[in-house]
Amino acid sequence: MKDMSIDWQDEFIKIRVLMLAMIVVLVLLMGLLWRIQVARGEDYRESLARQSLRRIRIPAQRGRILDRNGVCLADNRPEYNVALYLEEIRRKGSTVQTLQYALAIIDEMSDLLGRPAEITEADLRSHMRRRLPLPLILWQDLDSAAITRLSEHGESFPGTELVVEPIRHYPQGTMAAHLLGQVGRAGDSGDEGGGYHYALRDTEGKRGVELTCNRVLSGTPGDQVVRIDVAGFRHAESQERAPVPGDDVVLSVDIKIQRLAEEALANETGAVVVLDVQSGDVLAMASEPGYDPNAFVPAISDQDWKALLEDPGRPLINRATAETYAAGSIFKPVVALAALSSGLTRAETVHDCPGYFQLGAVRFHCANANGHGPIALRKAIEQSCNVYFCAMGMQCGHQPIANMARAFGYGERTGIDLDVEAEGLVPDEAWKRKAWRDAWRAGDTCNLSIGQGALSVTPLQVAVMAAALANGGTVLRPRLIREIRNREGGPVQSYAVERVRTLALNPGYLTVVRQGMHDVIESPVGTAHRARIDEVEMAGKTGTAEYGQKGAGRKHVWMILYAPYNQPKYAVAMVLDDGVSGGLTVAPRMRLLMTALFGGGESNG
Repeated sequence: MKDMSIDWQDEFIKIRVLMLAMIVVLVLLMGLLWRIQVARGEDYRESLARQSLRRIRIPAQRGRILDRNGVCLADNRPEYNVALYLEEIRRKGSTVQTLQYALAIIDEMSDLLGRPAEITEADLRSHMRRRLPLPLILWQDLDSAAITRLSEHGESFPGTELVVEPIRHYPQGTMAAHLLGQVGRAGDSGDEGGGYHYALRDTEGKRGVELTCNRVLSGTPGDQVVRIDVAGFRHAESQERAPVPGDDVVLSVDIKIQRLAEEALANETGAVVVLDVQSGDVLAMASEPGYDPNAFVPAISDQDWKALLEDPGRPLINRATAETYAAGSIFKPVVALAALSSGLTRAETVHDCPGYFQLGAVRFHCANANGHGPIALRKAIEQSCNVYFCAMGMQCGHQPIANMARAFGYGERTGIDLDVEAEGLVPDEAWKRKAWRDAWRAGDTCNLSIGQGALSVTPLQVAVMAAALANGGTVLRPRLIREIRNREGGPVQSYAVERVRTLALNPGYLTVVRQGMHDVIESPVGTAHRARIDEVEMAGKTGTAEYGQKGAGRKHVWMILYAPYNQPKYAVAMVLDDGVSGGLTVAPRMRLLMTALFGGGESNG
């Protein structure tokens, strides 16, 4: 009996210990629950709320691009789109039920609008997986007939709405397309950047001023916070911050002069640049063939994009800044100033031109096969005598010519506010040894002296040179952006005239070169006499440079000028991809441009 009582006592002790342990555990659990629900309850509630909230980026209305006189070159117009809000048509069960219902709505609306569906089942699935809280755009840019039909029967399509969004518009069509550039869809990185979970459709600059001034034009995005459920559907929303529209960009371009420049290039492949010789303002910059930037809004079709890429005329290339050309005889004023400044020749020096320059076994032919006979510098510029400039180049050597060319801005970018600009090339002995592992030869000097060989330039660089000749030797950075204005027209930022350098040119040397350029146009036998107009005296230079396969007869044809001669205001460079010569092909077109410019097309800005 004694042993049994001891066993029961042990069991009783064990039960008490177990109960005590259970009480301790219960107390700990209650303490943890109190800590979670009471002490830190607010923290957890805020964390849960944050997990169910999504921040959406709302794009701002894009700023405008204006010409110097306030004419609108790039604006926004209303685009009428059909949006579908999936949370409003949500079906019970899996998301497949909602997807099938949405497809049925799209099919019915397609019949009503008379437009094929622009959203596929794959698009719909992708949207539900990645962007479910956002409205899904079913059709973009409805015409008036479709809008009317939708307004009459829209109530038959649950979850849909006609929404109006600003879309880029270029009211001048193809005009100045290469300067303005175009916009396209913004990258998807906007969804997650800046703390955003999603981003509504937005555009960004892809080329031209639209790209280089994209930050200014884009404005400041707004944001919206929405609450979603566990399946990802939107439940509630609140506007947090309204977007701030972008500022306006005012260009130096005068649309009237731009129109004249493009008309001068009609049916040709080439480029024209018109600069203000005192400020460097780009008054016009035309490149042909061109394209319509409206085709890229809201997005260019695959067919149209392929057509642009495969077009042999390469309409997307801005030939004024991104294409390089052999200069030909428009380079001769630089050669003349280099040779005179070297002190190794004089303007009065006479060379005999028999129609060719003999260098060993090689002949460099002159445009006048019969020769010009004894000729000095001023007449050599007027007649564009290759023989004279080959002899002048041999007297001074190639390095002074290369140095003078670089001083005028050749071989480097001008710094214009555009996204693509070529440097061109000024060859010299150091370049040739590095590029070709060969020594510089006398033939290279002759080629450089007449603007041929490896020398390559852009039309914009040539216009900068012409402006420097006109203003006395100041090389200007071409100014394309004049100022930034807010939407009320108030000034935000102004862009000053930038002088790159002032050349220390002997006034006498510059005078004789300018006199020769005057005779090029104003003399009845000057190479550009076909450019002469009655309204004003001008100075210029023509040029012709072979390109492509040797013997094919293809020629880049040039002309530069500045006007008026005594009080220069405009500097112009024009190049055509194919022609007979600068005097025969370009000069008549230059005459049309300058007649229109001085006959009523002048800028007042």
